[in-house]
Amino acid sequence: MSSEIARRGLCLVIAAPSGAGKSSISRALASGDPLMALSISATTRAPRAGEREGEHYHFVSEARFAEMAAAGQLLEHATVFGRSYGTPRVPVESALAQGRDVLFDIDWQGHQQLRAALPGDVVGLFVLPPSLAALEQRMRARGDAPEQVARRMEEARTEISHWAEFDYVIVNRDLSEAIEDARAVLRAERIARVRRTGLVGFVAGL
Repeated sequence: MSSEIARRGLCLVIAAPSGAGKSSISRALASGDPLMALSISATTRAPRAGEREGEHYHFVSEARFAEMAAAGQLLEHATVFGRSYGTPRVPVESALAQGRDVLFDIDWQGHQQLRAALPGDVVGLFVLPPSLAALEQRMRARGDAPEQVARRMEEARTEISHWAEFDYVIVNRDLSEAIEDARAVLRAERIARVRRTGLVGFVAGL
C-alpha cells in the first residue's frame, strides 16, 4: 500500500457460523495494524466482568438505544435474546474519512444493513467451515453442551445460506491459510482505485 496516496477507509465485515474461525481471523487482522480498528457496538445489556465502557461496548439504556435508532445514529442494529446491539454511525464515518478501516463482527443481517447504509464502503468476507460435520466437531471439542450444539448448528445452516451475498468467501480448512487469504483481501481492497482519493493529485504531479 502506498502510504503517500490518500484513501478512504473501508468497512470489513467478517461473517461466519459459530465455530468457523471468524474470531481468530478477526483478531489476527486487527493485531498490530494501526490502520485497522474494531467496531465498538452500543448495547443495552449490562457490562460483564472486565468489560469497560468505550473499549468493549458503549453501554446505553433501552430508551437511549431507541432514540439512537430512531434518529438514524446507528448504521445497523438488532435484538438478540432480549438485548439490543447496534453500530454507532459517527465513529465509523469519521474513521473512513481519515483513511482508517473498521472491522465488524456482525451476522448476515448486520451486513445487509451496513451495506445499505454505506454503499461502496463495505467489503464482505464470509468464512465457511470445510464441512458441517467438521463444524459440529469443533463445537463439541470446545465443550459446548449438546443442546447448545444443536441450536448453533441450526443457526449455522441459516447463516451459511447467505454466503452468496458476500464479496469474498474463505473455506477455513487451515487457520493460518485462512488468515493469509483474509489479509490478501484487505490488501487488495485498500489499493482499489475507487478508494484512493489522492490518486488524481498524485497522477497530476507525476
